[in-house]
Amino acid sequence: MMYAYEGRYIVAIKSEHDLVDFLVTYTRDMAFADEEPGAILDRYFVPDFEYRNDGLVIDRQRMIEHVRPVRRNVDRAAAAEDRPGVEVHEALVRGDRIAARWTLRTRMRKGTTFTAEVYMFGRLAADGRIQRIDQLSRPLEEDRLRTGS
Repeated sequence: MMYAYEGRYIVAIKSEHDLVDFLVTYTRDMAFADEEPGAILDRYFVPDFEYRNDGLVIDRQRMIEHVRPVRRNVDRAAAAEDRPGVEVHEALVRGDRIAARWTLRTRMRKGTTFTAEVYMFGRLAADGRIQRIDQLSRPLEEDRLRTGS
């Protein structure tokens, strides 16, 4: 749910539908949008958010720096043909707690596909934006996904 807050638009996560929308839209915007990454972060995260991925703490500046090479290396043409490569298997919102199990699949400029299974747990701030995320991910091989082994 998007609403105006202190003169800008923010996205509040209040339901499983909102969480799925966040995963799809945030991933797409951070990888493919021309919009400044900081503005995208501010829409979904409180300023002092905590983001831990596989034990690595990522603050706002580090997240912005991570987006630049991602935007250079993703295949924008392939992404235009498909959703941003996010398949949400489960999403849960209970009060200020969120959880999701999802797969990220991104085609790279050099023709390879990066695929990862992601387990995300988080806490929301009072305004519905994300305060904290603890996330575990593991790369998957495309062939293994197709055969199910």
